[in-house]
Amino acid sequence: MLAIGLTGNIATGKSTVARMLADKGACVIDADRLAHESMRPGTPVHQRIIERFGTGVCDANGEIDRHALGDIVFDDAWALADLEAIVHPCVVRETRRRLARCEAPVAVVEAIKLLEAEMHADCDVVWVVTAPRDEQVARLVHERGMSLQEAERRIDAQAPQEEKAARADLVIENSATLDDLHGQVQAGWIRFVGEQDAQEETTAK
Repeated sequence: MLAIGLTGNIATGKSTVARMLADKGACVIDADRLAHESMRPGTPVHQRIIERFGTGVCDANGEIDRHALGDIVFDDAWALADLEAIVHPCVVRETRRRLARCEAPVAVVEAIKLLEAEMHADCDVVWVVTAPRDEQVARLVHERGMSLQEAERRIDAQAPQEEKAARADLVIENSATLDDLHGQVQAGWIRFVGEQDAQEETTAK
């Protein structure tokens, strides 16, 4: 099995790339979704978040309000580091468990903190998706309903895209059309996997 580590900063389009890879038959593990699951009420992560940040980060149902939590951590580098120290170990363990269970010829670990959390150590290659800053801002404002200030704050809280790109086996530049993005994904697939789709290989077995 080939394990692709897929990362990129917020609103660069890595989830779109992940869907394209899933369409090819890859087994996609979404680390952000695993982080959501780890925060559910009753979990150790949920309890530790409340102990660190207080009950003010919970909604009326006791769920972690990610917007309220984001307002805290994206203004405070120490708070962000504390949150990551709580959540990342759980996400890494679950990612490894799911990788071990994956039966497809290609697995994709989609994680915004792939490199920072050392999750790339479990992958064979690293793909990094990049996008112009103004495109990131526009997507956050128009697609996620953030204010301009909030969008810029989220972007600035992350490591520069250039640092991630420098560590990549493949850089996908999401600065043009969807067809262009698909073409880059297809070229990457051929380079690292081959001509045949994972779905076709699985069906042939």
